[in-house]
Amino acid sequence: MKKLAIAPALRDGLIEEMRRDKNVFCMGEDISIPGGWGGVFTVTLGLEEEFRDQLIDTPIAEAGSIGLGIGAALAGLRPVLDMQYSDFLFLAMDQIINHAAKLRYMSGGTLSVPLLIRAPVGATGRGAQHAQNMERFFTGVPGLKVLCPATAYDAKGLLKAAIRDDNPVVMFEHKLLYGSKGIGAATGEVDASSEIPDEDFIVPIGKGIIRRPGGDVTIVATLLMMHLALAAARELASQGIEAEVIDPRTLAPFDWPLLEQSVEKTSRLIIVEEGPKTGGWGAEVAASLGERMMECLTAPIQRVASPDIPVPFAPELENAYRPNVRQIIQAAESLVALG
Repeated sequence: MKKLAIAPALRDGLIEEMRRDKNVFCMGEDISIPGGWGGVFTVTLGLEEEFRDQLIDTPIAEAGSIGLGIGAALAGLRPVLDMQYSDFLFLAMDQIINHAAKLRYMSGGTLSVPLLIRAPVGATGRGAQHAQNMERFFTGVPGLKVLCPATAYDAKGLLKAAIRDDNPVVMFEHKLLYGSKGIGAATGEVDASSEIPDEDFIVPIGKGIIRRPGGDVTIVATLLMMHLALAAARELASQGIEAEVIDPRTLAPFDWPLLEQSVEKTSRLIIVEEGPKTGGWGAEVAASLGERMMECLTAPIQRVASPDIPVPFAPELENAYRPNVRQIIQAAESLVALG
């Protein structure tokens, strides 16, 4: 076992997969420049020394890069695309949604697109065009799998599972969870490090996990918000309120049985997501759970999310924009007060 932060855990996973299968290769902007950063968040730092033939530096042309990745996947390779920021996925939406997500279905299963797109999300002082949480735009696209690891163990395990999957996968990684050093470090990082086994392992896609058991209220959250939910649960426990914190890990496919079992026990649900409330993935979870389990709920489902505005740049405004521990606590207190 070794303890790693998310960035080096992802690096370990890439090393293992590129050694295991020579069809696995990485593409991205500035990912393999000798003496460079290894991408913005240092995930591919130093890999060019061993994997010169399995790393490709791309121009600033996201639609072209993802198009090349789709073609390579159709030809039998397993590309891993490094997006500097998830916001840049907007430049390649046609490639992702109309091609990567649909070609296996349109070909009757004769084609497969084993493509992994890694994309950083989250408000971290970089302005509205480098700070969005993009999960909402992909969870409703049939044919895509959407992953959101909140710990180093899950980041490595889900990365390896995604590389081996024959379907296109988008994996969102929060900038404040990387634990990057030097140029990739971000102000306000949260420790998401984990003990990582030495032996090969994967985290199954579509399986969530209970991060903290409890019987009074269920809190479901991903990425940075999962860590805030745990902090809120600890404070709630001091008040005699036991919150069960669920980390879906995968938004598509979603682990409905895990959430349903929790809500059946607690009868109350809070959904926490970073990103505007309107049209978020939390809205879909709330609607779907309401259809399935309305008779089990003793209080309305609560959503804690960001306001419906672009992400502010000023640190004070950014901190006010992003959901916080106090808001989660207040949502739980209000639900328990309803009986």
